[in-house]
Amino acid sequence: MNLSEYARFDGLGLAELIRKKEVSPREVVESALAGIHKINPKINAVIEAYDDRIEKSDMPPVPGRIFSGVPFLLKDLGAAEAGRRQEMGSRLARGYVADSEAYLTTRFKQAGTIILGRAATPELGLAATTESILTGATRNPWDLNRIAGGSSGGSAAAVAAGIVPVAHASDGGGSIRIPAACCGVVGLKPSRGRVSCGPEFDEKLFGLVQEFVVSRTVRDSAAMLDAVSRPAPGDPFVIAQPRRPFLEEVHNPIERLRIAFTAESWTGAGVNPEIAAGVEDIARMCETMGHAVEAAKPQLDLEPYFSALRVFWGASMRYACDYFARKMQRPLDREYLESVTLKVYEDAGQFTAADVIRARSALNLACRRVGAFFERFDLLLTPTIAELPVPIGTIDQNQDVPLEKWYQGTSQFNAFTNLFNATGLPAISLPLGQSKAGLPIGFQFAAGFGKEDLLVRMAGAFEKARPWVDRKPPVHVVNL
Repeated sequence: MNLSEYARFDGLGLAELIRKKEVSPREVVESALAGIHKINPKINAVIEAYDDRIEKSDMPPVPGRIFSGVPFLLKDLGAAEAGRRQEMGSRLARGYVADSEAYLTTRFKQAGTIILGRAATPELGLAATTESILTGATRNPWDLNRIAGGSSGGSAAAVAAGIVPVAHASDGGGSIRIPAACCGVVGLKPSRGRVSCGPEFDEKLFGLVQEFVVSRTVRDSAAMLDAVSRPAPGDPFVIAQPRRPFLEEVHNPIERLRIAFTAESWTGAGVNPEIAAGVEDIARMCETMGHAVEAAKPQLDLEPYFSALRVFWGASMRYACDYFARKMQRPLDREYLESVTLKVYEDAGQFTAADVIRARSALNLACRRVGAFFERFDLLLTPTIAELPVPIGTIDQNQDVPLEKWYQGTSQFNAFTNLFNATGLPAISLPLGQSKAGLPIGFQFAAGFGKEDLLVRMAGAFEKARPWVDRKPPVHVVNL
């Protein structure tokens, strides 16, 4: 199997070839590693490749494992693999080796994937770009001078470049959907509680974070959600399970829906005209499909909402920094933390227990208002991000600026995404557009709680109506 043959297939396609014995798992793994070693020097998406997995890959596929033999990457943040390094893009955690394994990682393995390395992330997942002092900048395969998005930029760039068909990602403010939009891949953030955070956590970042994958095809995301979204022992609550497997929903007919759309962010961030026009175009397509379409958006009380996010992010960053400072016996200073991270850490030192309770109250109000909005509408269509991918270095987590200016500088990228972290609702970014400059444009659909099946059906319909899988960036394994 050469790289051109390898890159023709998504994850399920590769698994089918392996099941039919048309190729061996070893051939597939060797192709993926060849892609890493040839493409990665250009994009810096994979910070460590596991070449030792070649010898363990040549085993018969296990029946029932839907991704048996499929190459996979773990983001260097979140779900860890026991015995492997996880440094989270930070000099503070350099050399850290995970001593326990996340339930999610175990389920990726039980689905049959072969984990071949770690994908880059910014320091502690804080930025909307994947650039750090520790590992350098991850570059967009569509334009090497531009960002791949963050914080799952390494995973999104690797999938877009054909290195792997699907890769682990996580999302606390848009970190699955932002890089999916930047790199032209599919990025689904599941509902809160759909994917277990165990065994180390009940919820991550006060419930804002959900972990899942980025992929090239809707069916890979749907099949992976089937594989990893089972409740785990000790989970604090169990979300209602779907009526049918998510994979079945990809090609199921979609009922007439009530769809709201907006190209105006509730944060006030300006939207690129090409992106705004694209929302109107997608809304017209929804109408042509027979859906009832209306311009509308949720209304929020912004000051307490953003104050709450600042408390939750700050408190979580402070906990993580304190933990790794003790674990790695390192000081919390500019030698081991980037400037913005250190400022977030110091800012969080002033928070009180009352601030946390106040923040929870503010987000509860947002949840109630947005929940009422989804009583009126089945889906909300928005841009995924408000701007096209910016040049490398524009969003610098090591710049010496006030936190307010830092947050303002990233608002173009999370203006449409963070609401669905705050409310725990599912949302998906689909690569339905292309700018005049040839950059991908992502559009986001969000749904009510637990309605991933609806998102998958809509995504499947758009994948058929406006296919993207054959669009490949200039930097891709087939172009070697």
